[in-house]
Amino acid sequence: MMASTEEEKTGLQEEAITINGSPMAVRKMQTFEHIGSLAAVAQSYGPRSVKSRILRSIYIVLIKAKINVLLPFGPLAVILHYLTGKHGWVFFFSLIGITPMAERLGYATEQLACYTGSTVGGLLNATFGNATEMIISIYALKNGMIRVVQQSLLGSILSNMLLVLGCAFFAGGLTHPHKDQDFNKASAVVNSGLLLMAVMGLLFPAVLHFTHSEVHYGKSEVTLSRFSSCVMLLAYASYLFFQLKSHRSLYNPIDSEVDGEQDAKEDNEEEEEPEITQWEAIVWLAVLTIWISILSGYLVDAIQGASESVNMPIAFISVILLPIVGNAAEHASAIMFAMKDKLDITLGVAIGSSTQISMFVIPFCVVIGWMMGKQMDLNFQLFETATLFITVLVVAFMLQEGTANYFKGLMLILCYLIVAASFFVHVDPTSDDN
Repeated sequence: MMASTEEEKTGLQEEAITINGSPMAVRKMQTFEHIGSLAAVAQSYGPRSVKSRILRSIYIVLIKAKINVLLPFGPLAVILHYLTGKHGWVFFFSLIGITPMAERLGYATEQLACYTGSTVGGLLNATFGNATEMIISIYALKNGMIRVVQQSLLGSILSNMLLVLGCAFFAGGLTHPHKDQDFNKASAVVNSGLLLMAVMGLLFPAVLHFTHSEVHYGKSEVTLSRFSSCVMLLAYASYLFFQLKSHRSLYNPIDSEVDGEQDAKEDNEEEEEPEITQWEAIVWLAVLTIWISILSGYLVDAIQGASESVNMPIAFISVILLPIVGNAAEHASAIMFAMKDKLDITLGVAIGSSTQISMFVIPFCVVIGWMMGKQMDLNFQLFETATLFITVLVVAFMLQEGTANYFKGLMLILCYLIVAASFFVHVDPTSDDN
């Protein structure tokens, strides 16, 4: 009897042990843990936490960066517009006020790119980096200022290809003085080909106009421009498919480092965590884009008056001043990535942005003008078209080796100074000469 009682006790103990270690017990423990995690999440989304998160996000985006000291110039421009009507002050205050907004737009895009990956991130950077130019162009087009639209978009391409890329190469070369920085030559060649196609699209309407060989004078160049714009939009859509789907490997950064250095770089990249959440970045992109559109309206309205008050050609304002402000985001991010020896991202921002303006934004503006009933065309006049053609050739020669250094950057910056001086002494032909 004693032996059987002991056997029953050991059996009960073993049964208890098996129950405690059974899946049911494990599920209970997991359920309690899940309930605890849900409680922690609910607590993190409480009223206090949401308020502190909003305040932290405002501090990071609108206060932390030093360039944000220029933010008050935007509201001041609006106040001056209604109180004084002095177009010169309104223009320059709007110009200064848009600069930090464009830079912050680039920052929010970079934060969003942390959640999307490098290829989509580079595309986002180029797209939202060009949002300022697109908004200014649509406002100017609505007001019938077709030459301002053409010259500001041309200036954006020149600024990205010469000034932004030149400063990035120069800063990267000084940061890494004892070596040439390498980048993916194949992707640079594809972008150069698209830029040459854009030059072709702009060249033929201008040649057709100035050789007086149109079938219907004044109408053929507009018709050709609209047809070419549709073809260019199709080419850009094909390029996106090529970049994001069929040939993604072509746009991977080149493996130029030793394995140990690559591991160290990967560790550093893992440490660079986004400062704001994905949804915060999306909300800030919307807010900043709306504020830039409001300021752009005042900026465009004041261009003519500012040109007369400071005795500065509208061509110089449109080609040089407006794009420098609009490209503030690309300028900052391209230099930063070049100094980190990530030239593939730098090229994606600078050359990718130029490609997007020439193959998407300019044709898009022609189509929008078509819908508005405006005679927006691809005839940018011979002086502007020749400037773009020479610029694309110079940059294509600079990129063909797949390497960058500070001297190449210096040459690109000096080329931009020549272009800026040319537009300072350039006067647009009158409507009679057109």
